[in-house]
Amino acid sequence: MDFAATLQRHVAQTEHGLDRCLPPADARPARLHTAMRYSLISGGKLLRPVLTLATAEQLGLTGDAAVPAAVAIECIHTYSLIHDDLPCMDNDDLRRGRPTAHRQFDEATALLAGDALLTEAFVILARHYADRPRLAHALMGELANAAGSRRLIGGQMEDLLAEKRPDTTAADLEFIHLNKTAAMIEVALVMGGLCAEASPAQIEILRSVGHHLGLTFQIIDDVLDATADTATLGKTAGKDAKANKTTFVKLHGIEASRRIAREHADAAQAALRSLPGDPSFLTALVASMLARSR
Repeated sequence: MDFAATLQRHVAQTEHGLDRCLPPADARPARLHTAMRYSLISGGKLLRPVLTLATAEQLGLTGDAAVPAAVAIECIHTYSLIHDDLPCMDNDDLRRGRPTAHRQFDEATALLAGDALLTEAFVILARHYADRPRLAHALMGELANAAGSRRLIGGQMEDLLAEKRPDTTAADLEFIHLNKTAAMIEVALVMGGLCAEASPAQIEILRSVGHHLGLTFQIIDDVLDATADTATLGKTAGKDAKANKTTFVKLHGIEASRRIAREHADAAQAALRSLPGDPSFLTALVASMLARSR
């Protein structure tokens, strides 16, 4: 398995799918559709759609059948970043090495672009899986649950509330990130499994992988915020400490946080090896997430 070549193939599949599934930039109102594409097609890592495509492939699905599901996930993820960067939330000026949507356009346009991407995700699933209604129903249900008030949005709310509390505990922090971060990583894996007709038992294994992988990603994110610079990250570094935000680094320190991340990565890799197919790409992807520098 050539990891770099496989990764690039999944990234290219996703980028082609994003361009094909989204309204063109000049569709009226052009400012809205330009803002949507500005944030969505921006040279990001595309981790979540890559997880969807790689999971489906490991479980035996070939071709581009999982691409619309991967695109829908990236639409939800990008909408959440647009809103997260707004002045009323994290008030950030930089995302993926470029001005955030509200800086490039304006707050109202950024808000509406996020709203439109959220809605477009479900349009994509309904349209592209119309000939497989059971699959469409399952994909939409999983994505709606992951993006809803008990998972992604709920985790974001708890994160905002925790900024105002000096007594945030390790259990509070894990709840925040199992929902704010891990929910979308988990659903990426599950939707790949659904596209490949995974069994219920296999879907539960994928949920476990998502749980561990989401915490790995977030812990390393916290470490990088404390140790990397803005140019490397492509977003504002040191933001968590400046806001006195409770993070894994604040609670456990840098070295203990890295150890905890390794433990979760090991658990994710072990679960992937229990699934059918060749896990080499996904286990290598987990290792790359653990070693990432941005």
